[in-house]
Amino acid sequence: MSELSFTARTRRALRPAALALALGAVLAPTALTAQMIRAKSVGTMPPSPDPRVGLKAGRWDAGEAIWNLNLVSATRPSDKFTDGVNSDIAFNGTRVFQGSFNGWQIWDIANPKAPTLVTAYYCPGSQSDVSSYKNLLFVSGEGNEGRLDCAPGGVKGAVSSERLKGLRIFDITDIHNPKPLATVQTCRGSHTHSLLVDPKDPENVYVYISGSAPVRPDAELPGCVSAAPATNPNSALFRIEVIKVPLAHPEQAAIVSSPRIFNDLTKPETHGLSVADKEDAEKMIASAKARGAFYVSFNGNVQVIPDQFAKTRLDSVVKARGGTGDATGADSAAFRAALQAMVDRMMGQGETRGPRPGPTQCHDITLYPGIGYAGGACEGYGLLLDIKNPTAPVRIAAVSDSNFSYWHSATFNNDGSKVIFTDEWGGGMGPKCRASDPKEWGADAIFTLKDGKMEFQGYYKLPAAQTSTENCVAHNGSLSPIPGRDLMVQAWYQGGVSVFDFSDPRHAMEIAFHDRGPQDAEHLQLSGSWSVYWYNGNIVSSEIGRGLDIFELTPSALLTQNEIDAAKTVKYEYLNAQGQPQMKWAPSFALVKAYTDQVERSAGLPTTRLTAVRAAIASAEKLSGAARSKALHSLGGSLDKDVPSAGDSDRVKVLAVAVHALASAN
Repeated sequence: MSELSFTARTRRALRPAALALALGAVLAPTALTAQMIRAKSVGTMPPSPDPRVGLKAGRWDAGEAIWNLNLVSATRPSDKFTDGVNSDIAFNGTRVFQGSFNGWQIWDIANPKAPTLVTAYYCPGSQSDVSSYKNLLFVSGEGNEGRLDCAPGGVKGAVSSERLKGLRIFDITDIHNPKPLATVQTCRGSHTHSLLVDPKDPENVYVYISGSAPVRPDAELPGCVSAAPATNPNSALFRIEVIKVPLAHPEQAAIVSSPRIFNDLTKPETHGLSVADKEDAEKMIASAKARGAFYVSFNGNVQVIPDQFAKTRLDSVVKARGGTGDATGADSAAFRAALQAMVDRMMGQGETRGPRPGPTQCHDITLYPGIGYAGGACEGYGLLLDIKNPTAPVRIAAVSDSNFSYWHSATFNNDGSKVIFTDEWGGGMGPKCRASDPKEWGADAIFTLKDGKMEFQGYYKLPAAQTSTENCVAHNGSLSPIPGRDLMVQAWYQGGVSVFDFSDPRHAMEIAFHDRGPQDAEHLQLSGSWSVYWYNGNIVSSEIGRGLDIFELTPSALLTQNEIDAAKTVKYEYLNAQGQPQMKWAPSFALVKAYTDQVERSAGLPTTRLTAVRAAIASAEKLSGAARSKALHSLGGSLDKDVPSAGDSDRVKVLAVAVHALASAN
């Protein structure tokens, strides 16, 4: 088993190189630095000053800044979801499934300029992360208020047979009338889940459950044990759950294993408060007290609870005592007294952990069956898991980083040679992109993968400073299928959407963005992009308070139209947030032209030679049948001869292979 701990001392050793790059020092040339130089020469570096700084506040009329993206549509939530909190999204065909603390909505985006509401399924609960496969929809539930029957009103009592904490499964054959098929209850609920389609097992799908709630009482769900594994081997701590779902009989879904992937991990080194946190903590507490708001301490930070969350919890307190109407002063006092302990339990603080004080849970587990690995973002660690046996994932590597507060999610690059982990510093409700916040905190950490080991390369953080009323930190995103490059589109809550290139993992660079001003200029209101994913040519964002946004990439010197067109040739039947597909590009002229643009960007061939190559491609595109095939093979042969002397021989070789493949496909 390979274990790697990355310390602050190692990071400090890397900083002089980063500083030298920032000052324009001459370093070893890379494709990315060449790209940056070219971008400067044609004036397409990010606007300066950054237009994201100082945007007007507002829910529906906030100021907006956009660069190298086009906002195709912005759709508000449907009636019962207007005051809810939108969470994660999944895709199936032309449908987008958008989770919410009020349930979930289904949008048809066949026309991305005008999404249409297909179904609004009201089913209050936390946090309703969704996945879809064929005719099935999977929905996570973790909060104490979620009911098995999806009825409003919450659940009364500390122990109840009506409570849902686990996974719901729906039949969506009739998309307008989803039917509940099964509920799999788990001891710690399902904060998120990951759907695994095993290429070796077409009869079943598997769901990995990440639960972060306190262990349920045995009286509510028999078999749930909160003692440490050293005390009781049946402990619900230090494990995940694997659910097997027979596709022919999904109603028979059940837990088939509970792998303990956290064994022997110790509590990692973490950082303390930032300068801004220290300065703001007293102000936040004073302000919260003055207006009767609620606040907690999370990982050493003071956080004010968003009003809509507090109202939901207060309503639950009222219902629990059998009352009606608004919360009383006594209700508020009871909630305030219990709040800190509630958050501590949810985040795994103060649990009995025996001799293993490391994490007891994962937040997200990204499954990449195409390479047989999963990336587990697990509180204080990033894990690399072998998932070749779906029911018995094995940890093969773990990394910790004292700059990270809460390992949240993972994304692999397409060939599995890199993995990005995000740090949800502040738990998603804190303003962690302020000008004084360290760039290494609340960021992405980029690792290379080789022989089952992870090696740190660099960080990427949203470069535009956000205000103290904007929750902002690294959150969910996905790869964009630009061939030959590693591009990720990522959500940053009220930091908006950022698209960045991490082909050079030490020098990731932003190439596009969209941002809105804060929802409220005076007080932090939870809002912004919860998650954003590339799906069949669209970039779709779940906006927490404002609905559903759809973007498209636009060409620039950093990304050409040919590269965008080649990306659009990649089509998915479905896409789930924590189930990563392997991207494949069929032979096409768009692909060949994209690779030609990349050869130009990296100075791989002289300008005169590139002009001749483009002319040959254009000429071949006008032909058909055998004549086209002959012309392309001839071009491919000439490119083969260019490879040994090329300025970027690797890219010229990739181009030659693509030309030959296109010739053979015609």
